[in-house]
Amino acid sequence: QVQLVESGGGLVQAGGSLRLACAASGAIFSINTMGWYRQAPGKQRDVVARINKYGSTNYADSVKGRFTISRNVAKNTVYLQMTGLSPEDTAVYYCHCSTNRLDYWGAGTLVTVSS
Repeated sequence: QVQLVESGGGLVQAGGSLRLACAASGAIFSINTMGWYRQAPGKQRDVVARINKYGSTNYADSVKGRFTISRNVAKNTVYLQMTGLSPEDTAVYYCHCSTNRLDYWGAGTLVTVSS
C-alpha cells in the first residue's frame, strides 16, 4: 500500500505561481511512476505531468513550459511547480502513483486561479 498526501493548493491570481507537493509513504519501493492529474468542474481527470523512477518526465501540452515536475528522493516527495497560471488551470489536482500491481491516488488539492 502507498499513501499519497498533497499540499500547496490555494487561490492565486492569473499569472501567478504555486508549488504543489505530494508526500508518499508506505511501500514506496514499489513505485514506478508518480505524477499529477487534474480535474476541472464538469470535465474528466487528465494527466498534467509525470516522472518515473529514473527521473524521466513528460507533460501535457497545455502545461509545457509553465509547469515543472520534480522529486526529492530522500523525502519521498514529488513537486509540481506551476507558473504563468491562468483561470483555465483551475482544478482539483491529484497526486498519482503507479506500481507493478496497483495505482494510488491522493485526496486532491484545489487550485483556483482568479482572472
